[in-house]
Amino acid sequence: MPEFLTLLPPDQARDNLLSHLPPPTVDSVSIDVSSALGRVTATDVFAPHPLPDFQRTTVDGYAVRAKDTFGATDSLPAYLNLIGEVPMGDSPSFEIGAGQCALIHTGGMLPNGADAVVMVEYSQTIRRGDSRSRPFGEEQRTGASPAPTHEIEIFKSVADGENIIRIGEDVAQNQLVIPKGTQIRPAEIGGLMALGFTSVSVAKKPRVGLISTGDEVIDPAQTPRPGQVRDINSYTLGALVEKSGGVAVRYGIFGDSFQLLKEAAAKALSECDVVIITAGSSASTRDMTAEVIRQLGEPGVLVHGINTRPGKPTILGVCNGKAVIGLPGNPVSALVNGYLFVVPVIEKLLGALPRPRATIQAKLTVNLSSQAGREDWWPVKLVVSRQSSVVSYLADPIFGKSNLIFTLASADGLLRIHPDATGLSAGELVEVVLI
Repeated sequence: MPEFLTLLPPDQARDNLLSHLPPPTVDSVSIDVSSALGRVTATDVFAPHPLPDFQRTTVDGYAVRAKDTFGATDSLPAYLNLIGEVPMGDSPSFEIGAGQCALIHTGGMLPNGADAVVMVEYSQTIRRGDSRSRPFGEEQRTGASPAPTHEIEIFKSVADGENIIRIGEDVAQNQLVIPKGTQIRPAEIGGLMALGFTSVSVAKKPRVGLISTGDEVIDPAQTPRPGQVRDINSYTLGALVEKSGGVAVRYGIFGDSFQLLKEAAAKALSECDVVIITAGSSASTRDMTAEVIRQLGEPGVLVHGINTRPGKPTILGVCNGKAVIGLPGNPVSALVNGYLFVVPVIEKLLGALPRPRATIQAKLTVNLSSQAGREDWWPVKLVVSRQSSVVSYLADPIFGKSNLIFTLASADGLLRIHPDATGLSAGELVEVVLI
């Protein structure tokens, strides 16, 4: 069994790998905004016009001059003449003067002269000399036109700008609204559409070549004989690649033959931006993978052995400017280290801005031991804990060996034990990285 003479901490190993990759030259493609969810912007996006580009109300009520409502209360209301109704989807043909107001609905354009909106809850419609109140919008429902003989009682004063959105309050013209390298979420899609963008320039998805090795590994569609196992890694890692913004390219399964593996890796390296080789369980496979990487190009192997569990045999290399990563054959080890090393490489190739990992605070349910100096990652199940109206989470570790894929399939996240620690105690508040 080969020994690892130098085991690097995961963070140091990852920094070493990324530092040897050239600055990304992001190829871009223009796609429909409606299909851009999860993609990474290839250019800065600037607002071609202010948003909104007209003053509008955020409530149903009456457009007013704020100073005409000062001091209004339930016992001493202000009285304003109703001069019209703001049409939806069009600009009003009138202005608001002293002592006047206009019926307006949420999203309607504020008439000239108005600087605030009184919510309908703080008003009622009356006629001069008539104490009967009229519900909000009755004129619209009955077809009657509001006339100057109608007055509106205002029971609450409003300040200048209250219940309205001013021009450019969301974004100003020429403002940078979406920086290059932003992963597009539903909010960005809405913002682009609001500004009239129906297409957007995004980073082209990097191609990630996946190679499985091992005499005992067979295609999932086959029925294994005793001693054989179905290929898991190229599918779990392929899914991780796709989720992270790349394109998974599977090159198949290769037995423990150096020449065949080298030829497959060379082909993948010429056609893809990243190559991942997952090793079988034989003792010689890791040395063979490392030697293949050494011969593929300069500088070759950068790291052979990570001070972590699972995933100690991980190999990190760069060949002719492209990352080549050798991951353990055990499915859990391969996938956990895929999160640690493959995802950051894809993000760099996409030119993605740094973004925080999705995490949650939870209380550990049992004691966990760890070896000092080694970083441990435990799959955990999150259990909802309710005490009165307070909802919190418990982190329940899932115990299993690194070749048991369903230990990870049943997990909600990964718990990291720092290399400086010798374990964690039950009841301790821990951070869980959601997967």
